[in-house]
Amino acid sequence: MNDQFIQKVNIDWDKIDDSNYLRNIPAIKSLNSLELSNPVTFFVGENGSGKSTLLEAIAVAYGFNPEGGTKNYNFSTYDSHSKLCDALLLVKGYRKANWGYFLRAESFYNVATMEEEYEEYLSDRYHEKSHGESFLAMLQKQMKSNGLYIFDEPEAALSPQRQLTLLVEINRCAKQGAQFIIATHSPILLGLPDAEILSFDDGAIHPCEYEETDSYQVTEMFINNREQLLKRLL
Repeated sequence: MNDQFIQKVNIDWDKIDDSNYLRNIPAIKSLNSLELSNPVTFFVGENGSGKSTLLEAIAVAYGFNPEGGTKNYNFSTYDSHSKLCDALLLVKGYRKANWGYFLRAESFYNVATMEEEYEEYLSDRYHEKSHGESFLAMLQKQMKSNGLYIFDEPEAALSPQRQLTLLVEINRCAKQGAQFIIATHSPILLGLPDAEILSFDDGAIHPCEYEETDSYQVTEMFINNREQLLKRLL
């Protein structure tokens, strides 16, 4: 039984102009609906494949601020999100999320700044920590049981060790009823057992195994054949 907060994503293409760039992204233009039945769903694919575009649209359609934060955040420093959110219909489950958070690595600085304004006396003063420390601290603060979490490249500021810490936190929350939708290039995060991996490569969104992802294959190739690979590249 699918008991996720967001069970399915449908796209009404009549709401998107024929000239819109979204119709030129292979994985997006071929999509009419997408089922999300797993507590943890990873979006993977090459840069420009559309994974962040869809992830962002899902977050905004659900009610999150386009630049990130909780559903209580309402600010804009740069309007960069696509119109895809206006064409999405989210099929929601019977459960209601107790909490939620949308993380965009590229706008983390703006969200951290706004938190100090919204929660002056409760803020964790993220700007007083290193980038990686503040990144992980914010994620750990926001992640709770029975919550909905949409993360775009959460590994961006994290060392491999911190990525393992985040993996443990995701696993813990998922087992406590949380749902995660994550776009990532991290072979560490993608290794989470029982997660569903959806690839945006090859022209259509499709399930793939961990070992089939470019993140895994390129990392394995570099580690196991570093000298030969560097000679060929350099």
